Amino acid sequence: MPIKPSWGSRIFDSLNVTLLLAFALITVIPFIYVIAGSFATQKELLQRGFILFPTEYTLDAYKYIFSTPTLVRSLLVTVYITVVGTLINIFFTCMMAYPLARKDMDFRKPILLLVVFTMLFGGGMIPTFLVVKQLGMINTYWSLLIPGAISAFNLIIMRNFFQQLPDGLEESAKIDGCNDLGIFFRIVLPLSLPAIATFSLFYAVGHWNTFFNAVLYINDHTKWPIQVLLRQIVILASGGVGDSSSMEADFVAPPEQSVKMAVIVVSTLPILLVYPFLQKHFAKGVLLGSVKG
Repeated sequence: MPIKPSWGSRIFDSLNVTLLLAFALITVIPFIYVIAGSFATQKELLQRGFILFPTEYTLDAYKYIFSTPTLVRSLLVTVYITVVGTLINIFFTCMMAYPLARKDMDFRKPILLLVVFTMLFGGGMIPTFLVVKQLGMINTYWSLLIPGAISAFNLIIMRNFFQQLPDGLEESAKIDGCNDLGIFFRIVLPLSLPAIATFSLFYAVGHWNTFFNAVLYINDHTKWPIQVLLRQIVILASGGVGDSSSMEADFVAPPEQSVKMAVIVVSTLPILLVYPFLQKHFAKGVLLGSVKG
């Protein structure tokens, strides 16, 4: 016979639901405000200030943003950087984390200490720029992909994840005649999909939001990622001083405030659409990799 919840339990559950709904609204309302503002007229934005449902809808902000093929080109550049950069990150992170997780590897602890050292101390912006320049990567996409190929934090979490895999799996594979690379690609990686999906999302978001490194290393405006171009659009829409050579001459006069909100929507929506496909692996991957076995 099911036990009926007490009045105290019901009150507690009701308070929990109310608080969770309140927190959900606090996080969702800014998104609704930005999306609604991107479709509102400049006059309505100035009169009402805070808008959740515009009385008059307009696409002027989006027409301004998409009035040149420059934006589409920057979107394709960003997609390329995100996809290729994430593949490079995951490949090198896994290839370095797996040997460090092996107990029979020589000099494992000193190498791990060097990895941790990079989390605490860095060369700085100018030395990094000089290294990138000497390697001939200025004005190339490699300047956005190679310097951050491995995240020390993600490497340590991935190493901890690999350490939790049973040793019996590797021993059985060796008995069947599998070498180290075969064990890694055929056994370890398939079992590590939750962690790989999680860190793929971390790396992908980082590449999608690439801004500062692109400003430092990319001088050719035809190679700008979307974040740099959208910043330029906001500057020009606000009447500021920007590099107008990156824009076409047929830009229409923009509504300033709604353009800023449309820029946020355009730069955020694509990467948000990726999250639902990785959500089921997200929490599992982080929790499994964050507990040292």
